[in-house]
Amino acid sequence: MSAVSKTLEKASRVTAMLGRARRSVRRAKAHRADFYVELWNRAAAEIGASVTQTCGDLFTVTRGDAMARVMRNYTDLDGPVTLRLAGNKPQVHKLLRSQGLPTPEHLQFSLDDLSAALGFLRRHAVCVVKPAADTGAGSGVTTNVTTRAQLYQAAIRAAGHSSELLIEQQIAGENVRLLFLDGRLLDAVQRCAPAVVGDGRSTIGALVRQANRHRLDGGHAVAQTVLKHDLDMKRTLAAQGLSWRAIPANGQSVRLNTVVNSNSALENVSVMDTISATIVEAGRRAVDAIGARLAGVDVISPDLTTDLESAGGVVLEVNTTPGLYIHEGSCNGSVATAILEACLQSSRRNSERQEEASVAIASGYSRDDSHSAGISDWA
Repeated sequence: MSAVSKTLEKASRVTAMLGRARRSVRRAKAHRADFYVELWNRAAAEIGASVTQTCGDLFTVTRGDAMARVMRNYTDLDGPVTLRLAGNKPQVHKLLRSQGLPTPEHLQFSLDDLSAALGFLRRHAVCVVKPAADTGAGSGVTTNVTTRAQLYQAAIRAAGHSSELLIEQQIAGENVRLLFLDGRLLDAVQRCAPAVVGDGRSTIGALVRQANRHRLDGGHAVAQTVLKHDLDMKRTLAAQGLSWRAIPANGQSVRLNTVVNSNSALENVSVMDTISATIVEAGRRAVDAIGARLAGVDVISPDLTTDLESAGGVVLEVNTTPGLYIHEGSCNGSVATAILEACLQSSRRNSERQEEASVAIASGYSRDDSHSAGISDWA
């Protein structure tokens, strides 16, 4: 076979692989959309409300004269200023620290100048690189960064999402999502990292492809996303002395990502009954610092039974558009029901305030008219 033929054959294989990857991502996105359609319809039925699909993923929920809109994991509980604030990670760190809450050591930088970030990496040995603002669901995040070359790769990846970047000290421990609504803890879930189990014959790449087929065939009952051989997966495998082509032993569990957003339904475990009350209170204070009504607080700690400071844990992020799939298997009832009820009650209170304002304005006009009439009669 000629060199040209080999090149064309390789290009054809790459094109086919990219096509399969794109189709897998589209199927996973469809599963995620289906999940939220079912979630909001089920929640509405539980509180006696009706749902109308307005357009695409946007739904209007009504009950009596109350109306709310939801779109996937977005609600109208918090305003745009609160959402923008929560999306700015350096600003959130600053606010949380002003309240005495522990956050990771961090540094903001840009792709134009990596010198400060490199100095930070030398001081902390193992770091996380991420976009500094306006991203979620683990987009552009790379963990287990230990060298200058890895820092550069991770920075390029993060810069695809934001011009401002953040490097953080990587904290070891369990990742927990605390979901709050109006100061009340709705759920606490330990988010275990996505993993595969070796059979002694298959490469990690083959095991990941098998896991993705299972995810796509099972729909959102299994997972919302497909596993991607991205930079975070490469760094997580390397931290275990493994690679995409490694063959793990039979029964060996292999952690695929340190960023946990691509985990499966079974990898989310309720810790409502075991998590320390001091960690819950820290999460509540974090939400108050942002001023949000609905928020998912991510904490990482080596010990979930004691306070963050003693264990060396941190408050990692405050998410004001928290994904609700994490809580689908919760034993604490449907969190979506409580959220939708709050949306409709807010709508009713807003309608009542508008009605009161209209009455007050009309009453004011009436008094002005009477006063004017009196003056006219006297004149």
